Amino acid sequence: MKRTKKVVLYAGVCVGLVGLTACNQNESASSEGGGASDGPITMMATLHTPEVPDKKIQNMIEEETGATLDIQWVPGDNYDERLNAAFATGTLPQVVSIQNPDLFIGAIQDDQFWEVGPYLEEYENLSKLKPEILENSKIDGKIYSIYQGRPLSRSGIIYRKDWADNLGLEAPTNIDEVYEMARAFTEDDPDGNGRDDTIGITDRNDMQYGAFKAIASWHGTPNDWGIKDGVVTPEFMFDEYMDTLNYIKDIHENGYMNQDFPVTSKTDQQDMFKTGKAGIYIGSMGDVETIYRDAVALNPDVELDVHNYVEGPDGEYGIWSIPGYGSLMMFPKSAVKTEDELKKILDFFDNLMDTDTMNTLVWGVEDEHYTVEDGLAKTIAENQQAADREVKPYLSIEIGEAETSGRYEGYSDYPPKTKATELEKDNEQYLIQDASIGLHSDEYIQNGERLQSIIQDATYQYILGQIDEDGFNKAVDNWKNQGGQTIMDEYTESYNELN
Repeated sequence: MKRTKKVVLYAGVCVGLVGLTACNQNESASSEGGGASDGPITMMATLHTPEVPDKKIQNMIEEETGATLDIQWVPGDNYDERLNAAFATGTLPQVVSIQNPDLFIGAIQDDQFWEVGPYLEEYENLSKLKPEILENSKIDGKIYSIYQGRPLSRSGIIYRKDWADNLGLEAPTNIDEVYEMARAFTEDDPDGNGRDDTIGITDRNDMQYGAFKAIASWHGTPNDWGIKDGVVTPEFMFDEYMDTLNYIKDIHENGYMNQDFPVTSKTDQQDMFKTGKAGIYIGSMGDVETIYRDAVALNPDVELDVHNYVEGPDGEYGIWSIPGYGSLMMFPKSAVKTEDELKKILDFFDNLMDTDTMNTLVWGVEDEHYTVEDGLAKTIAENQQAADREVKPYLSIEIGEAETSGRYEGYSDYPPKTKATELEKDNEQYLIQDASIGLHSDEYIQNGERLQSIIQDATYQYILGQIDEDGFNKAVDNWKNQGGQTIMDEYTESYNELN
């Protein structure tokens, strides 16, 4: 997941403050941003569940780490707004979870956040954090955060294996075979019902986590930004991007994918797959288990499989990568007043990374929320709702990943899900990194999202046949003239300073 780069909108501060007050009423949080060094550790965490969790797991974590926590739970949809409001009013807690540090680049460069890189080697567990992920989190060559690990690339194919078997098809290993499977699933009656009621690929209105970015990777397209003749250059200015457009345009024109994909939601995309309308889902391979559970309830004969390796025109496989983290824990100096306070907080996170404590945070209580099977954690099915309510929210404060903390990975009794996990690890051999990671552009922070919409619109218009290549190139020129060229110049300057 590439971090989303957004504009900081301080115009929303008043709205954010209203929400912040309401949130504080629901969950006690520091109203003054920080506190005495012997007080609780205050933090702002993203809430991805409907309800604030009770303190059961928190109390266990506090007992195991020797720390007292004051967690302000903020719903994910409102998190950036609340974070901006707290920053603007000087009420940040001691620990803030930030997906995009570019939002605070000025404050970081103005020494308003602690640099933690020099301290990490002092801690037994924090020193195990992966150097390559820490490298991706650097700002101006320095480490200001500890990361929450995520698989570098989950992308691949989920497909109807029963349909493929009916038509004598194997898992596609190159882009021509993907095309042929999409065609056959559309034209050759893969479900054998004698009706023309299936299509190949189901896609959605998401150029990153939908099919587009994976297909672009197969064609050798850079991951958002690449280097061309020493210049940091956006992916859409590479020939491989146009090759991707033509490939998908051909599939779309022939009816081998849903015609309305630019306005299709993820829910509707998955429903097309679950209900037997489409046979190829390109996206996160780990979705296979939840998709299967719903699909098999409708059709007990459904069989799914997953696959990752698809060679492009050059006979090689590559797949886009996120920086390796979901969010970063950062420590504002407005709340963490002294080095001793910082070390107290780092000591907490070091203790949190102990294997047993991390298992508590991620999985809950053994024999209540989960059991251990084959060295893996298996959620107790009848207690799934309790686990979702009591344990799942705390994933927002996990540090590192299973590999670095030694915590259990998840068990699944569905073989394609186990295979998907293995293929995620296999993807690490073929990663295409974003060349802009660690680089800085003021223009991107201010206008990058708006400018990207120009390219997204042109991409969809080209695939739908509404513009030709000249029309797409005009959109690229428009992007450059409205600030894109400045982004390229600033990124290139930043790249040259670090290399």
